[in-house]
Amino acid sequence: MPRPRNTQISIEDTLFYHCCSRTVRQAFIAGVDDFTGKSYEHRRGWIETQILNLAGVFAIDVAAYAVMSNHLHLVLRIDIELANRWSDREVVGQWHQIFKGTELSQQFAQGEVIEAYQVSQLKHLIAQYRSRLSDISWFMRCLNEPIARMANKEDNCTGHFWEGRFKSQALLDETAVLACMAYVELNPIRAKMANTPETSDYTSLKIRVKAALKGQQPAKLLPFIGDERLNQSKGINFSLEDYLELVDATGRIIRDDKRGAIPSSASKLLTRLNISADNWIKLTSEFGKLFHGPVGTLQELTSYCEHLDKRRRHFAKCCQYLEPSR
Repeated sequence: MPRPRNTQISIEDTLFYHCCSRTVRQAFIAGVDDFTGKSYEHRRGWIETQILNLAGVFAIDVAAYAVMSNHLHLVLRIDIELANRWSDREVVGQWHQIFKGTELSQQFAQGEVIEAYQVSQLKHLIAQYRSRLSDISWFMRCLNEPIARMANKEDNCTGHFWEGRFKSQALLDETAVLACMAYVELNPIRAKMANTPETSDYTSLKIRVKAALKGQQPAKLLPFIGDERLNQSKGINFSLEDYLELVDATGRIIRDDKRGAIPSSASKLLTRLNISADNWIKLTSEFGKLFHGPVGTLQELTSYCEHLDKRRRHFAKCCQYLEPSR
């Protein structure tokens, strides 16, 4: 039975969440319709563009994404600090990039005088916008609804394009975040839609590789900050070079359908995370099958459940794959 979103989000425990949306009625995101011969590949471009646009509007960072043939994956980070730093005018400006707002918010944005009796209403409106701009449910709504409308218009039909709700998983520690990111970005490899990670279209990994070749990181993706984390307010506390090398090695093993082994030169992150190569391969190959709820060590899962007043620690058995090697 679906659970309310507020029983799955615990900012006290983690800012990272894995989200997934799937289509219904055999709706196409990519591929060619065998009956009509029509290609739907362009819809993956719609989704990627919308993801990156929303990353510049919401106080939510995109760490990883992959747009597949009938579903999409995202790893998101809630940036509460950014949402709280925005001035009232900045909040309204961000909101107006995707919604018209109200007549009152438009007056405020244009610098018009706000009557005294409207001040309380305006403050309530801005507080609502600020909250929504750091809300994963609103992010996913603003991603999925426009795509559904465009697809239905193109298909000349009505009704649901996406399943009723998106799936959300809390990623409770660094290992869970890195493993989920790799799992998401290697989706096209497992599905045999690409031969190598760097040629995986419509994924965050391809954008990262393209930027890395120029010695840069994509502006609209959460950066890898490595040892520079003291000089940056947010980011993934690992080296981008180490991550790309590990994902590349993992992708080639998965693509070749062989057990293989992670080369020692690519195992720096595994050493730091204190996780075995065998567990890493299993996590990045079967993450979606292993975990159907929050992901982390048993200790992190216990804390998460306590904060959300959950009586039972569902999925605790799968924590073994995230426990440190001994």
